[in-house]
Amino acid sequence: MTDSRKFIENLSGAGKSIGVLTSGGDAQGMNAAVRAVVRMGIYVGAKVYFVHEGYQGMVDGGDNIKEASWESVSSMLQVGGTVIGSARCKDFRTHEGRLRAALNLVQRGITNLCVIGGDGSLTGANLFREEWSGLLDELVQSGQITEEASQTHSTLHIVGMVGSIDNDFCGTDMTIGTDSALHRIIEVVDAIMTTAQSHQRTFVLEVMGRHCGYLALVSALACGADWVLIPEMPPKDGWEEQMCHKLSENRADKKRLNIIIVAEGAIDHNNKPITTDLIKDLVVRCLGFDTRVTILGHVQRGGTPSAFDRILASRMGVEAVLALLEASPGTPACVVSLCGNQAVRVPLMECVQMTQEVQKAMDEKRFAEAVKLRGRSFENNLNTYKLLSHHKIDTELPNSSFNVAVLNVGAPAAGMNAAVRSAIRVGITEGHTMFAVSDGFEGFYKGQIKEIKWGDVGGWTGQGGSLLGTKRTLPAKHIGKIAEQMSIHNINALLVIGGFEAFESLLQLVDARSSYEEFCVPMCMLPATISNNVAGTDFSIGADTSLNAIVETCDRIKQSASGTKRRVFIIETMGGYCGYLATVGGLAAGADAAYIYEEPFDIRDLQSNVEHLTEKMKTSIQRGLVLRNENCSENYTTDFIYQLYTEEGKGVFDCRKNVLGHMQQGGAPSPFDRNFGTKIAAKAMQWISKKLKEFYREGRVFANTEDSACLLGMRRRALVFQPVVQLKDETDFVHRIPKEQWWLRLRPLMKILAKYKTSYDVSDAGQLEHIVRPRAKDSSAI
Repeated sequence: MTDSRKFIENLSGAGKSIGVLTSGGDAQGMNAAVRAVVRMGIYVGAKVYFVHEGYQGMVDGGDNIKEASWESVSSMLQVGGTVIGSARCKDFRTHEGRLRAALNLVQRGITNLCVIGGDGSLTGANLFREEWSGLLDELVQSGQITEEASQTHSTLHIVGMVGSIDNDFCGTDMTIGTDSALHRIIEVVDAIMTTAQSHQRTFVLEVMGRHCGYLALVSALACGADWVLIPEMPPKDGWEEQMCHKLSENRADKKRLNIIIVAEGAIDHNNKPITTDLIKDLVVRCLGFDTRVTILGHVQRGGTPSAFDRILASRMGVEAVLALLEASPGTPACVVSLCGNQAVRVPLMECVQMTQEVQKAMDEKRFAEAVKLRGRSFENNLNTYKLLSHHKIDTELPNSSFNVAVLNVGAPAAGMNAAVRSAIRVGITEGHTMFAVSDGFEGFYKGQIKEIKWGDVGGWTGQGGSLLGTKRTLPAKHIGKIAEQMSIHNINALLVIGGFEAFESLLQLVDARSSYEEFCVPMCMLPATISNNVAGTDFSIGADTSLNAIVETCDRIKQSASGTKRRVFIIETMGGYCGYLATVGGLAAGADAAYIYEEPFDIRDLQSNVEHLTEKMKTSIQRGLVLRNENCSENYTTDFIYQLYTEEGKGVFDCRKNVLGHMQQGGAPSPFDRNFGTKIAAKAMQWISKKLKEFYREGRVFANTEDSACLLGMRRRALVFQPVVQLKDETDFVHRIPKEQWWLRLRPLMKILAKYKTSYDVSDAGQLEHIVRPRAKDSSAI
């Protein structure tokens, strides 16, 4: 069989020139994208040029268009905004302006453009591409370029990346900057909550999003806000009374504060703006609550990019260069984007048209359609929010007479509490009686099980660790006692939230079904572990928070190193045998190497890494960062690697080591983990309800099939329920890791961006896909 895979070695950029520019409003992560384009471009042998100040710099030419070098993008990764500048450009909107821009590009031989910006910037790029041959003809006629130059540069290739904090672009699940903007919002909300609690205040927060409510919606989900107002879903008539009723109900429920989040573009059904002041006056008039307004403004655009944005931008930047190398004259301008966890390429104009259709639908008051057009991710966020906003006092709630128990198993992971809160509230909404088990299976066999109500989980989303308490104890030891407790409390279904131990526990419970009928009930597991080492899912609750902790520390360490010069840091990360944190943390922090168990290394590799760093010290970047997973090798310990580097680097660089330890497990959950935990827990509870109905026979629940014990995981593009028994074959139980791990494909990226020659399989690189029109029912997306 012939190997049909494509490798980066076979793609050459020799003789090509790529221009990279950032345009429109800035977004955190744009620099990471620029860095990736520059380094990947240079890596494949192309010349890469910075176009400073967006399209303005392209029109003005001169020093605004400069060739980039490998070192010129060093230290950019952790900087917010855009280092090469961005400007709103009137000149480029005119024919004359575009003519001057074409001349400036042809003079430098640039026929490949990578544009990082919003829909306006990308539409402009596409127009420029369509006019290109006409512009060159004009330049030939006026004698500014030769006929030969016009022939050589006859086609302009364009690849876009969407940099926009609003996440308002159709065709991609996440735009560069959105996650970082959510970090800023959540930091502010967490801070405001403490002061609001002290004074029993109501806070009205305005977040950015003129035409798109994504930031408002997701931050409301992530902080458990009482009310949210977004342009895509104007409140129904009479919303004022409803909102005030809900606020006062929450206060009566011993909640000392209220948070209302408003998107700056929020409107009512008559397309009239709903402002923060309007809401404040309403609350004061109707309820007399002490109410304050906070407008977050440009804080949301600022600050350092989150780990997610750095990885997203780095992946997109590399993908953009591949797309430019593979482009032929007939290829339409495309956007590289993310669908679920997969990089895809979509035609730029299809995305732009769809984005404009959303606005049109909203202008014409077709709001349900606007939500559908926004995409699966937006729609699922909205549905989860609606699910969680039913209040317990709603009389029309069904009463199912089923009892569902929730417990945490394994090590704590940030986001567990958000998942528990969501599960409890959705369960109550579905009519079940919810039970909380303290301290995992240890608490279970001791009978630490009690009913938990709607109000008991208030304020849980922002709390780190596990409020229920969690232990690594597996059920097998105490299986009889656990069965007894299941029977005493008449538990009809189980939701287990945890890491590898949770997976093993579920397998043991399934095995015990033959001896104990009590375990013949629907069981679902949600992966929550910082190590991200459970089969059946690409992401686990807690891993994103942990990555951010690692990246933040690495940033500080890099800063200390740039002060002292010629210093290499060896940093040990957690993860058991799973190299996820070391690899992805390394990519996000700009590490020179990351040692992991999954990719065996020997003394020759260590030596070549030392030599690589010695070469690096001769350039202007005089610092190094090396990550090591705690279990990557029995003998090449952190101390050994530190001593080796110290000895070999004598006279060239000195070394320091740092073991990050349990700080990786703590801290407030990141917006991603809060949101992911909330969404998958809600989905799991709906699955449990469905299974309870399915397996209810003659007055009792009896479930004994493989598919009644599942893990809910994120697989590439969708959330899927997978029977735990089937995931057994995909698991290496000795090292507690899945046999196949998607993120290993990111390792070559880290090496390329750190200037190592490596083999990189690009057959998985995005094929051009078309945007799928929303169908009526498709809820498997995240």
